[in-house]
Amino acid sequence: MQNFILHTPTKILFGEGQIAQLRNEIPAGARVLITYGGGSIKKNGVLDQVYTALHDFDVQEFSGIEPNPAYETLMKAVEQVHKEKITFLLAVGGGSVLDGTKFIAAAANYAKEPWHIIETVGSEITSAVPMGAVLTLPATGSESNSGGVITRRSTGDKQHFFSPHVFPEFAVLDPVVTYSLPARQIANGVVDAFVHTVEQYLTYPVDAKVQDRFAEGLLLTLIEEGPRALKEPENYSVRANVMWSATMALNGLIGAGVPQDWATHMLGHELTAMHGMDHAQTLAVVLPALLNEKRSQKHAKLLQYAERVWGLRTGSDDQRIDAAIAATRHFFEQMGVPTRLADYDLDGSTIPALLAKLEEHGMTTLGEHQDIRLADSQRIYEAAR
Repeated sequence: MQNFILHTPTKILFGEGQIAQLRNEIPAGARVLITYGGGSIKKNGVLDQVYTALHDFDVQEFSGIEPNPAYETLMKAVEQVHKEKITFLLAVGGGSVLDGTKFIAAAANYAKEPWHIIETVGSEITSAVPMGAVLTLPATGSESNSGGVITRRSTGDKQHFFSPHVFPEFAVLDPVVTYSLPARQIANGVVDAFVHTVEQYLTYPVDAKVQDRFAEGLLLTLIEEGPRALKEPENYSVRANVMWSATMALNGLIGAGVPQDWATHMLGHELTAMHGMDHAQTLAVVLPALLNEKRSQKHAKLLQYAERVWGLRTGSDDQRIDAAIAATRHFFEQMGVPTRLADYDLDGSTIPALLAKLEEHGMTTLGEHQDIRLADSQRIYEAAR
């Protein structure tokens, strides 16, 4: 197990009815901007709960943050923060709203052109407007980490940034608010959390037994509860386990002291930026192809994954690895998330353009060994067709 420093400063308020506690978490006298997406929080009553909790605060709204939040949209929110002298941001939504709000928080205090935040991967952020979160879609883990992913529509770029200054101060996780989510969003969230876990687990052994078994427990929980979440949309225990798994998958705990991959995400980001695919859809397409391409480098952990997660204990090494990759693909398909580019009416003709974007973004040595070069990425994209 490698040396590490772990930052997890977000306070979690978990369970039914916790939105009512918001007033105790936001500083008295704060000028609050609620950020959200397309308006589903109005239909399901979440926004009303928020307003009830903050009835004596000065509260404004900014809506319209898209899936894969757009820089152009977020800059309008930054203008509102400046104009209205906002002192606290409250993100109410899923990962895109949270990611977008983190960018707003940083950009509002940033002296340079704010896209520079993305170009420097957040390394030059020195302060941010404080923020909290009410999570409505379990998926990205953004409610308790310091990262975000932003898209610039005008240039077709989708890139990430990190900063300890954009950790949410608190996050409210009420599984009940997920009951009304469409099946597609629940499926995407389960796949997203699953791949987040895999990116920190399926690398190479470093004798990190706690982290390995923690990751395996998350994967097994998602495999067990994901399909049930689709079949039993108002099963509180199922939704609670899915929500908590998604948070645990990317709050830093399972990645502490272990090598990490993230190539699946980098290749997936380019598919989203170019073709508008859902984030989880791109992960489901890329991951099986990537695991097969890097099976030699990931050999030991793939065998561990096959045995501990999928119960595959017989056959040759190659047979068990093949079966584990096939089981992963089947799980994504079972969740209703197709795993081939052809399923999204993509024939592979844009692969050269995807590779050009990877090169433009400096994504030419990816993976835990930094050995996924453009030629490897090309084979992965082609195998995913």
